[in-house]
Amino acid sequence: MSLRTGLFPAVALAVAGLLLTGCAGAGGEAAPGAAQGSGGAAASSGFAGHLGPQAQMVRSQEIPFLGPQTRARISKTTQQAVVVVGEGPDSNQSAATLYERIPGLGWKAVSDPWPAHNGLRGWTDDHEAADHRSPIGVFGLTDAGGKLPDPGTRLPYDQEAAFDAPGTGFEGEPLRGSFDHVVAINYNREPGTTPLDWTRPLGDEKGGGIWIHVDHGGPTQGCVALKLDRMKELLVWLDPAKRPVVVMGDAAALRR
Repeated sequence: MSLRTGLFPAVALAVAGLLLTGCAGAGGEAAPGAAQGSGGAAASSGFAGHLGPQAQMVRSQEIPFLGPQTRARISKTTQQAVVVVGEGPDSNQSAATLYERIPGLGWKAVSDPWPAHNGLRGWTDDHEAADHRSPIGVFGLTDAGGKLPDPGTRLPYDQEAAFDAPGTGFEGEPLRGSFDHVVAINYNREPGTTPLDWTRPLGDEKGGGIWIHVDHGGPTQGCVALKLDRMKELLVWLDPAKRPVVVMGDAAALRR
């Protein structure tokens, strides 16, 4: 099983060249809340011969690898995050890890790092149409679809034959099946619509159609691509009630 439940230590990405650490831990303990009474008399707490409960301060765990600017862009109402960390600003290799926010404890990894592809030329803070780079940022995940039937997601799912990917990729690999399952990334699109809706609020020149989709074995136009079994796991895991987001970019950018 690649999805895990319960409490987990932060997972380090198995991406070459990443020497990054998270920050989390427990604070000190307060002094006992009451002292034992003498001669059978009750202590000031009112409980004879009993130590009061110890107060323990716990610092909420943060998602590793993320700097303060990136963390600030994640809403306090968000409880699920797909964190995609690229190997470098010009690399099309990355890894995706699923995180859940546990009340009172903070963020916990609930998957191992999954190998992924991103845009051919890497990442950008200022995405433009056909620049072959993936946009850096924190984006909502509200809508899904694909050529194949819904595998059991709680997101709205649009099954259409139009989710077709003919032709070949940048390395000559067939694109067939790439859109069998997709999750729309809310970059320059209208949330709450099918991924096939081509409305572009920022204008056509800012690109669009940025999805998480099935990996075809090579770099993408700007999307994030996962293996088919991982896409199915992702779709089943995503819960709109937890306001899921994708946090994506190269490691240096996400540390800001």
